[in-house]
This record gives sequence, structure tokens and C-alpha cells, in this order.
Amino acid sequence: MKSYVIGLDYGSDSVRAVLIDAENGNEIASEVQWYSRWKKGAYCNASINQFRQHPLDHIEGLETTIKSIVLKSKVDAESIKAICIDTTGSSPVPVTEDGTPLALVKGFEENPNAMMVLWKDHTAIGEANEINNLAANWGGEDFTKYEGGIYSSEWFWAKILHVIREDEAVKNAAFTWMEHCDLMTYLLIDNKDLKSFKRSRCAAGHKAMWHESWGGLPDDAFLNQLDPYLSKLKRNLYTNTYTSDEVAGNLSQEWADKLGLSTNTVVAVGTFDAHSGAVGAKIDENTLVRVMGTSTCDIMVSPKETIGTKTVPGICGQVDGSVIPGLIGLEAGQSAFGDVLAWFKDVLYWPVDYLVLSSNILSPVQKEDLKEEIDANFIKKLSEQAAAIPLSESIPTALDWINGRRTPDANQELKAAMSNLSLGTRAPHMFKALINAICFGSKKIVDRFEEEGVRIDTVIGIGGVARKSPFIMQTLANVLNKPIKVAESDQAPALGAAIYAAVAAGIYPNVIEASKHMGSDFEAEYLPENDKIEDYKLLMDSYSELSAFIESVN
Repeated sequence: MKSYVIGLDYGSDSVRAVLIDAENGNEIASEVQWYSRWKKGAYCNASINQFRQHPLDHIEGLETTIKSIVLKSKVDAESIKAICIDTTGSSPVPVTEDGTPLALVKGFEENPNAMMVLWKDHTAIGEANEINNLAANWGGEDFTKYEGGIYSSEWFWAKILHVIREDEAVKNAAFTWMEHCDLMTYLLIDNKDLKSFKRSRCAAGHKAMWHESWGGLPDDAFLNQLDPYLSKLKRNLYTNTYTSDEVAGNLSQEWADKLGLSTNTVVAVGTFDAHSGAVGAKIDENTLVRVMGTSTCDIMVSPKETIGTKTVPGICGQVDGSVIPGLIGLEAGQSAFGDVLAWFKDVLYWPVDYLVLSSNILSPVQKEDLKEEIDANFIKKLSEQAAAIPLSESIPTALDWINGRRTPDANQELKAAMSNLSLGTRAPHMFKALINAICFGSKKIVDRFEEEGVRIDTVIGIGGVARKSPFIMQTLANVLNKPIKVAESDQAPALGAAIYAAVAAGIYPNVIEASKHMGSDFEAEYLPENDKIEDYKLLMDSYSELSAFIESVN
């Protein structure tokens, strides 16, 4: 009997499930579902950087997508050996003592503070600053040192601290908090004991200041100085953590019936999307995998003997086993990548929405056809015209901090900016400046790794931006002055999750071996254009100057 595994990938806007042939990594079936409540903007307030998601979006998406791929594939339920879930993060969720998401409890159904706090939510900037000040000055262990030395408002403790200070009802009703990847894994399995449930090493190490050297989570004395609630909460969290090649439990009878699967199907420990994406792209030593979507995550692995006790400042952490068990996983990234371009599109779209599509001259059918045509060509046309602008022409300088800066050196209070505008500046010039900005932000990350002795020989791009925008990828190759391969798989994180599932099911002995058989091939490679490298270095200097100025006045 052939063996199959399922990778379930939760992105910012949708969830996608893939059924993978464990022998060769071939995709047998896939399904995507968009979050209906999120799509309507429910529980969000962009003006204060509040981004929350209702757990029902994720639970409904899980059931719909997995049922669909099982039905479409027509494979026998007993041949589907394992499931692994990856999610965005840090995206903590308050839960009751039996693990029920608080938003499913009466009285909290519409409370944004009872929802999942999405990775891009920056309402906890003040709390992150408190954590950083305390870590630097309290006189004890610096619990941020394995997370780049700067704790971010995007991460676990800061978000929880913000919510419980803002909402006494949520504070009192939440027995504990779970990362999104842990929650979805817990909901599927038969073991409903929160105390023994296997929490994700990836989530804990990169976002919750967990490290073996100090026995797990931060010391009670440290947490008490932030808020006594946190040390109390710690007792309902975890001490040990687990890598995603391990089994969290078997599929429960309830979910086996819902999904058309068997209780013999095992569920692996959960993980984050960027880390599973790197596995899906066959990450290796000295390789930087860039997961490029709304934001970016930059993932590397290093042998313990190579990195030793050295810590890389300003990144999102270094954690033993977070990507490949036995190797140190290193994470960095940008708070906005595709989101920078989506913001610009929204700005330019204003006259379309409020003048063209509200016109009485056009019929409803004409309006819909026109909207579809504009959507299909908007970024394409901008890219074509921007690419045609010579680098010798006056191009604005832009910063990519439209959603703050993740790395190097997290600072979510920073704002984007643009300089060198003139009457000759047109939309394609500004678009080119924004493309440059997201690539220059990427270069800062590469520079930080290399300055700290982390060698980068190969760059791999995965995700929608990598596959759909040759203009961005060529610009990135020129800015980094490195060749960039693009992974063929459109679902690299889901594929990586399936690889973890195959190891958890015992089909392969380890993640590296499974990745060799199941990982994605490459569909394209972008080489630096030698005649443009020096021009980009000058533009990079302008980016650095503007960065320094904006940071000094922020």
C-alpha cells in the first residue's frame, strides 16, 4: 500500500491543504479556503495595527480543505499516515482549561481580545519595549539573547501582556494561551491533557524566550516584574518542547469521522510556516531560504559546532531543532514585503473605487468586468513600466517599514518614508522605488548574517512573490549580488509540513532524508546582472542614509 501524508498550511489570508505521495513528494490533491470573517475585516483596526482572527475561520478551513483533498484523491483513509500543521506566528490564542478557544465561549464570541492575535498585530509595542528594558537592566539572565537581543511586539509574551492589561474579562477567563500551530494540532488529537501536550519547539524558542540553558521559559522573577499574571500563566504553559518530526498524538475519533480519515493517522507537532517552507525547499547549510509573501521570513540552519555559543544580534532567534532536528535554526525577516506593494496598489486604486466603479455611466456588468481587468493587469503594468526606467534616471528612495521593522534590530514603531520626489515622478517611479526598498531591506538582513560570520552561498526564494514576479526576483539578485533559485512548488510550507509528517509517521528516518525524496525542485534561477550591480550599490547607500535619518527622528 502506498503511503500519503497531509500538510496543512495556515497563511495570513487562507488555509491550504495538500495530500502528498510520501515516496516522491508528488502532490495528489490540494485545496484552499479563504477566511470569511478576516476577508470582511472583522475584529481588525488597521489604524492602530490591530489584526485579530476568529478561530472559527481556521477550524472551518481545516475541515473543508482536508475533507476536500481526501474526497478528490479517492485514496484509502488507512493509507494517509500523518498530518502536520504549520501556521503564521507568533499568533497566540487564549483558551479555557479544556483547550477551547475563548472566542468559542459564550460572551466572548465577538470580543477581539478573545481572538487569535495575528503575527502582524503591533498593538503591543509598549509591552515589547518594557520587556526589552527589563531584559537589559534587571541584573539577571538576558532572556532575549537567543532571539536576537530585541523582543518584538509581534511575539508571544508582549501580545499576552497587552491583551490582559486591556481586557480584565479575557485575563480572568483564559486558563492558558496557545500558539496557533499548537492549538490546531491539539484540536485534532485524541489526547486532551494540556499538561502533557507537546508544544512546538519552533514557536517556543523563536517567540516565547524558551531555551534549554535556563530550563525552559523565562524565570518567574523576571516575569513577575513585568506582571505577576505572567508567572502565574507560566504554570499553565510548558517546560519541555518538541520538534516537528515527533508525534503529538493520533487523530481523534471525532475528527477522523469529520475528515473521512482513520484514528491510525498520527498528527505531528506543529510548526511555523517559514520553517516548514524552508524544509519544503530542501534547505541545507549555508543556504538562505526566503519565504516571500505579505512579509518575509528568512531561514537558515547551522551545525551546533559551527555557531557554538555565538548569538546573532538583531534577528528573530536561533533555536536548536526549529527547522531540522540536530541543527540550529536561524530566523530573520521583514514585517512587510508583498504588503508594501499591496499598500501602494490600494493607494492608487482610490479613484477606481470611488470614481470609476461608482459611476452611473457604467452598468453593473461593465463595472465588474472593468474591475477584473484592472486587477489582472495592475501590478503587471506597473512592473513592466518600472523595469523600463533606467537606473540612471532619477528614482525616489523609499523605506520598506510600512509595518515597522522586524530585522535586523526589531522596531515596530518605525514608519516608512520616501525621498527624492519631483514633478517628474510618476507611479512607475514610485513603484520601482518600493521594489528597491524591499530588496534593500533584504540586503540588510543578508549583511547582518555575513557580518556575524554566518556564510551564505545560496539563496532560495519560495512563495507567491518569488514565483510570480520576475522583476522583483531579478532586482533582488542584483541587490544581493547573489544567484537566487526559485522553488517550483507553489505550496512549499505545506509540502514542508508534509515532510515532517512523513518522518513522524516513520516513513523516513529523519527530516533531511525525507526532504531529499519529497522536497521541491527549482523552476528558475536569477543571476546578478554585472552592469547594474554598482548602480544598485549607490541606490543602497541612499536607502541607508534615509534609514539612518528616519530612525534618528522617530
